[in-house]
Amino acid sequence: MSQISSTKQPHMQEIDLATLNIQQLGTLKQRVDQELEAFQDSLTSLKVAQQKFQSSNETLQNLDASVEGKDILVPLTGSMYVPGKLVDTSNVIIDIGTRYYVEKDIPSARDYFQRKTKFVTEQMEKNSILGIGKEPA
Repeated sequence: MSQISSTKQPHMQEIDLATLNIQQLGTLKQRVDQELEAFQDSLTSLKVAQQKFQSSNETLQNLDASVEGKDILVPLTGSMYVPGKLVDTSNVIIDIGTRYYVEKDIPSARDYFQRKTKFVTEQMEKNSILGIGKEPA
């Protein structure tokens, strides 16, 4: 008996592919392709989030008292900036989602970005495992 996944999950249904007609096989293939595409889209979104958190954490490594008072460009949009000065290099304001922002000191912000990177990486691994289980044999 052929099945879609080699590991039986409580929420998965086992299907004997030999008993399906051509139309049913086509429908099943279409559904599996859609699910795989959804997993791939989810994996792509998670990868973007992972890179954002890693980049933020790396940027914090360059932020110390030696850059205080330096001139910077502050982004207003993706392609428009205004001049600014770094006046406080011991605290940052981070976006924690849904337009909520929190002020944190540098060590706390680094910890936050490391935890978020780890969480997203774990979600990517889980998503990959689910996607692999859906791939046709």
